[in-house]
Amino acid sequence: MATTPDLAPTRQKAASGASRARSRAKEQQLEDQISQLQADLKGIASTLAKLSSAKVDEVKNVAKSEAANLQRQGQNVIEEVQDQAGELEKQLKDKIREKPLTAVASAIGIGFILALLSRR
Repeated sequence: MATTPDLAPTRQKAASGASRARSRAKEQQLEDQISQLQADLKGIASTLAKLSSAKVDEVKNVAKSEAANLQRQGQNVIEEVQDQAGELEKQLKDKIREKPLTAVASAIGIGFILALLSRR
C-alpha cells in the first residue's frame, strides 16, 4: 500500500517550503534583535565612559582642593613652629645675658658629660 507522502508529494514540498520560509523569517528577526542589542550595548558603553570620565574629573578636582588645603595647613604649622622656636631662642638669649657665668658653666658641664659618654 502507498504511504501518504507517496500519494501527495507536492503537498509535503509546499509545507516544507512554508516551514523553511517561517524559519528564515525567525532567523532574520533574531539577527535584527541581535543587531539592535549590539547597538544598545555600544550606546550603554559610551554613556558609561562619559559618566566615568566626569567622575574622574570630579575626583581630580576634589583631590587638588584637598591637597591645597593640606599644603596651607602644613604651612601654618611650620610658621607656628618657627615662631615658637624664635621665642625659645629669644628667651635663651635673655637668660644668657642675665647670667652669663651660669650659662658658660652649664655649657662646659654639658660638654664634659657628652665627652665622657662618647668615649664609652
